[in-house]
Amino acid sequence: MTLFNFIKLFKKAHEENVKQADLEKKKAMKQIDLRRANDTEIMLTKVNIPLADMMAAVLGMDEYVLDVDQIENLIRFCPTKEEMELLKNYTGDKATLGKCEQYFLEVMKVPGVESKLRAFSFKIQFGTQIAELNKGLNAVNSACEEVRTSEKLKEIMANILCMGNILNQGTAEGSAVGFKLKSLLILSDTCAPNSKMTLMHYLCKVLASKASDLLDFHKDLESLESASKIQLKSLAEEIQAITKGLEKLNKQLTASESDGPVSQVFRKVLKDFISMAETQVATVSSLYSSGKNADALAHYFGEDPNHYPFEKVTTTLLSFIRLFKKAHEENVKQADLDKNKDAKEAEMEKTK
Repeated sequence: MTLFNFIKLFKKAHEENVKQADLEKKKAMKQIDLRRANDTEIMLTKVNIPLADMMAAVLGMDEYVLDVDQIENLIRFCPTKEEMELLKNYTGDKATLGKCEQYFLEVMKVPGVESKLRAFSFKIQFGTQIAELNKGLNAVNSACEEVRTSEKLKEIMANILCMGNILNQGTAEGSAVGFKLKSLLILSDTCAPNSKMTLMHYLCKVLASKASDLLDFHKDLESLESASKIQLKSLAEEIQAITKGLEKLNKQLTASESDGPVSQVFRKVLKDFISMAETQVATVSSLYSSGKNADALAHYFGEDPNHYPFEKVTTTLLSFIRLFKKAHEENVKQADLDKNKDAKEAEMEKTK
């Protein structure tokens, strides 16, 4: 047989085999919807980790390998039941499949992979969530403690009550033992006849001359600003959501017992995490129970917590502080103007 005949005979057969392989590959690519496959492959380029290593990181819940955004993307691109069936029924060479199909096949090796990914996402975010809850609850408790223990605030309130009783002398309200919190804000709206001076200006003027050490009372209430931005109801909802999340993880831990060796590392990591997380949630829940007493802050001012919850108390006090500081600054500015005016008039008298 000549070389020419050899090439002619076998090259055609080889070309047919190559064409058949290409056909099989194209056919395999069509196992998954083209757009879905393209989107999945784009996602995988962002993760950029070998598939086997990626799934090992998922089963080990290794947040040093995968971050929460990557995990959320993996969840979005978990194969559907229909896609799993398509690949299970595929009888061709799986090595010829595209990246999307290869990813789906790797994911399919792990039982309940989507639930495991959600558990992984929960674990990654847990630390930040607990830290934020602790920060918020500590701010609430600190603010309550600062308000209750501020002697300067008590003295200012006593001065306001005294002013109110003097103004209402001879009436039923002239011997009051307390006043509504909203009255603190009315001080800036009540002006003396034929004058721009308000009760707030007068209060600041009296304190500046007789008890100047009270003027910086707001320094006793450093946690008030941050605490005023916190909604106790939202904190309660977050704690409840985390608690329910842990309940789901416990169920998943039990369910994964039937997975076999593939989930052995996952079970150990998840079990250790649940133990740690439950301890931290118990601590936060205890802190929240103390924080709930923040509603009792209204009682401190003689208000009904149902009508004057913690959030309203703090915003009222902050508004009072702002108006108080503004009135004091205006008093100081006016005093300087009066002083300069007197100095000029005195100078003019000398030149006469």
